[in-house]
Amino acid sequence: MKYLSTILSVTALALVGVLFYLFAHHTEQLKTISDIEQKKATPNNFRIAYFDMDTLQTHYDGFKDAQVQLKAKENAMNLELSSLSKNYQKKVDAWRQKGNAMTQAEAEQAQQEYAKDQQDYASRKQALEQEYYKITEDLKNGIRKDVEQYLKGYNKDRNFSFIVEYDPGSFIYYKDSVYNITPDLVDGLNAAYKKKK
Repeated sequence: MKYLSTILSVTALALVGVLFYLFAHHTEQLKTISDIEQKKATPNNFRIAYFDMDTLQTHYDGFKDAQVQLKAKENAMNLELSSLSKNYQKKVDAWRQKGNAMTQAEAEQAQQEYAKDQQDYASRKQALEQEYYKITEDLKNGIRKDVEQYLKGYNKDRNFSFIVEYDPGSFIYYKDSVYNITPDLVDGLNAAYKKKK
């Protein structure tokens, strides 16, 4: 009996040693498995390329044609609004020339017509601005789609993980020119655009 406590203490110490060994061995196995999974998730060939948006806008024919189209729409819109404004101004000048010779009924009718003309002008201006905005968005989306389609084919043999747009003032603070694919992108897009025309 007198040795029972000593035997139990030695047995307990041996069990703690076995548990400690199993825990350490199991932790090492988990770390090894984690390392293997991490290596699978992040391959060593992770590469990012970029293209310069300013250069693309300057040299891509599709973008240049879109700008010409937008400028023509803007000019047509301004011409229409200017014509409406001139016509309304002619009416106002005619009313002013009549001046005091206008009857009360004519003056009220002129005021109503003037208010309606202003409302029509504002309504037409808003409709033209919405039309211009829609055309602008459609052209942007078309160019974006062209870029995405081209890059999808371009990247098949190059295996970039990401291809990002570099725009001055963006979150990219350093760029290595080795990964600049702008010349390839401009040449490829222009060739595809000529075929599409």
